[in-house]
Amino acid sequence: MVSVRVLILRVSGTNCDLETQFAFEQVGAYADRVHLNRICENPAILDQYQIFVVPGGFSYGDDVAAGKILALQLTHHLGNALHKFRARGNLILGICNGFQVLLKAGLILPPDEDGAVATLALNESGHFQSQWTRLVARPEKCPFLTGLSELELPIAHAEGRFVARQPWILRGLEQTGQVVLRYTDNPTGSEGAVAGLCDVSGHVLGLMPHPERYILPTQHPRWTRHSPVGEPDGLRLFRNAVTYFVE
Repeated sequence: MVSVRVLILRVSGTNCDLETQFAFEQVGAYADRVHLNRICENPAILDQYQIFVVPGGFSYGDDVAAGKILALQLTHHLGNALHKFRARGNLILGICNGFQVLLKAGLILPPDEDGAVATLALNESGHFQSQWTRLVARPEKCPFLTGLSELELPIAHAEGRFVARQPWILRGLEQTGQVVLRYTDNPTGSEGAVAGLCDVSGHVLGLMPHPERYILPTQHPRWTRHSPVGEPDGLRLFRNAVTYFVE
């Protein structure tokens, strides 16, 4: 059995790292929570892992903008290292705040000569939202979503509304298969109901819903009223990531 190793990034304000570690361990991976300072001191640490994760939370209190400070740190200190990490065929995952970080660091959608092509803005409601939502997946090029067509997961964020700089940018992302997750109810008002994106390789996934919060059947709010069939949707996403390397 191949031992898949996962690095879960930790900085001030992250608060979903333990849940993410638990999720990966349930599907047979070896997961470490590693502080950003350790990686900046020695970027070669990344060579020991196959999956790099930026978990949910409020990195640095989301001062300036959600995920912006951590995104700048990754770009400045680890930009080249993370691009090489991806080029080796490894996987990168950003959940909620992690999606905000990866998007603003240009690891999902590289900026062009005019700057960032898209961002995650304040929810259309104008406030933090915490609820369960249904998603439709388009998994063709994204190993995290193999075999998934529909998911039900919770969201918990204030700045999760996807906004493209120009309408043609969203159309282009749809044509290249990078819009891999959409809301069916679009609770945050995202353009195109976008809930998750991958990069052009499919190896970098960012999503606003929290798969690490649906690993056990009893985490679903209706678990006593219906009998879940198969694995919880969140667990399947993590299993896909590990299976990608095992197979």
